[in-house]
Amino acid sequence: MPTRETLALVDRLMLEMIAQQEGKVLAMARAIHPGLTAEDIRNPNDFADLMASGEWNFEDGILSGLKSAHMALRAKLLESIA
Repeated sequence: MPTRETLALVDRLMLEMIAQQEGKVLAMARAIHPGLTAEDIRNPNDFADLMASGEWNFEDGILSGLKSAHMALRAKLLESIA
């Protein structure tokens, strides 16, 4: 049975993975379109050069998947602790 410590450990690991991927996605975005901010890439449809980059879209998709997995794990662990 998972404990609160397990939840905290998984949560920290997922947050670290997400932060690393966010950094990668932002760096790639800035290489494609200099000066972009983290807020800018939350709306990539505003930047045609980002949308045209298959590599950037792939990495952004990984970021979305990590965020989704994080929320699913959090919900499951909280459910099992309650």
